[in-house]
Amino acid sequence: MSFDLISLVLQAGLIVKLVLIVLFGFSVASLSIIVTKWWELRAADQDSEAFLEVYQRDGFAEAYDAARHLDRSPLAVVFLTTGQSLQDERGRNATDVTRERLISRLERAIAWSANAQVRRLERGMPLLATTGSTAPFIGLFGTVIGIIAAFQSIGEAGQASLAVVGPGIAEALVATAVGLLAAIPATVAYNTFGGRIDGLLSMLDRFSEQFQDDLARLVESESTPTHGRSGDGDGLSGAAMSRTTVSTPAAGDR
Repeated sequence: MSFDLISLVLQAGLIVKLVLIVLFGFSVASLSIIVTKWWELRAADQDSEAFLEVYQRDGFAEAYDAARHLDRSPLAVVFLTTGQSLQDERGRNATDVTRERLISRLERAIAWSANAQVRRLERGMPLLATTGSTAPFIGLFGTVIGIIAAFQSIGEAGQASLAVVGPGIAEALVATAVGLLAAIPATVAYNTFGGRIDGLLSMLDRFSEQFQDDLARLVESESTPTHGRSGDGDGLSGAAMSRTTVSTPAAGDR
């Protein structure tokens, strides 16, 4: 008898077929996430490096121009979102109390935006973890059911020849094979993407801390319009803010 996977699947019992359908659904969903997440993380890495280079080298105005074109970076999105908050608060009186309140609001804006980017980067990862951990056991369940059916056929036939049990056991083992085919790519992708996401989150944490310090110095240095982040470069002046229309892209755009 030649090995024909399709015929084995078609000859399988109802429960085994249901198991195979579930595993096929897991496999399709995980492969879709793998492709999407690979492009997303690749773009996030590239845009983050480009934005961070501009931010550290130039002033706030140049960073805004760069962030609007590098919005696949979580760093750039945090920068744009916080810049919108600063723009909204910019016309308030520059008393000590107002500056302290402004700094506190900007810090909260950074934290909320950073948390949103963390959730965006980790989107789809739980499904990869679920597929990698449960698909082999789902396939094993189908295999056990198939073997039980094979032994029942032995009882009905009254003999234990290979011709009687062979096809049933082969059908049952297909479920285990499909479970492994679904689990292995998901597990590899989860571990690979997890390392890349950890690197991006570490970069985001460091940028958030630096951005908070830079904004605090900017607010405390009221109110020289062109005063830079650290004494050089273009500052985030009222004129620069009025020239720049800050828009926060939705998560997953591009």
